[in-house]
Parts: sequence; C-alpha cells; structure tokens
Amino acid sequence: MKKNNLLIGIMYIIVGVLFFLAATLTDSKLDSLLFGFAGAGIAPGIMMVYRYFYWNKPGNKERYAERMENEKIEQHDEMKIKLRDKSGRYAYIFGLVAVSISIVAFSVLGQLEIIDNSRMIIFYLGGYLIFQYIIGVVIFNHLLKKYK
Repeated sequence: MKKNNLLIGIMYIIVGVLFFLAATLTDSKLDSLLFGFAGAGIAPGIMMVYRYFYWNKPGNKERYAERMENEKIEQHDEMKIKLRDKSGRYAYIFGLVAVSISIVAFSVLGQLEIIDNSRMIIFYLGGYLIFQYIIGVVIFNHLLKKYK
C-alpha cells in the first residue's frame, strides 16, 4: 500500500481533531456541525491508517497485490466501463429533472405562502441547474476533443 494513503489518513485525523477542538473550545450554534466534521475526519482517518498497517504486514502483502490486480481488472473491464458511463449519464439526467421539479415545487410552495424566502431557494436551484447543464456540456466537449 502506498505511503500516500498513510499520510492522507493522518491528515484526516489531524483535521478531525482540529474540528473537535474548535467544537469543544467554542460555544456557538455551529458546535453540532463541527462535531460532525470531527467525526467525518477522525473515523475515516483511523480506518485509512489501520488499513495501511494491516496491508503492509508481511503476511498480507501477497493478498493485497492480488486484490489490487483484481480491482485493476474490474476497473478496466469494457462492459463495466460502458455501464458506469451509462449510469453516470442517467444520474446526470435524473439530477437535472429532480432540480427542475424542485424549482416548480418551491415556486408553488412560495406562492401558497407555505414557506418563506422561496425566491432564494428557487434562485439557488436555478443557478445549480444552469451550472449542472453547462458543466455537463463542457466536460462532454473536453472528452470529445481528448478522444478524437
């Protein structure tokens, strides 16, 4: 296993501890969010460090090499690449549809005065919809140029 994985795990732990310290040393409305970030940093960091030491034990090196070889084969399987690309496309389209429906729903809820400040939510979702569409076109054109 690469030493980079160990360093990333240590960085996760450090960032998580910093968030934990910020949450415990301050008294604000963001404490619960800071504790969440702390857990999101510390727990995966510990797992990364554990995996690094586990897979670098002499008895596990062969199993790790075999596992990486199988993973490499799985990632480069042509059928799985096509299915992954197709599922990404469907997720992109469903995301655009979901945001569009959300804009309509928040517009209706705002007009019925069920929620306040619906205009801000609508502007945000509209901006996100435009961003998603534009970034989809830009990435497609970039990949098209790359493979021509």
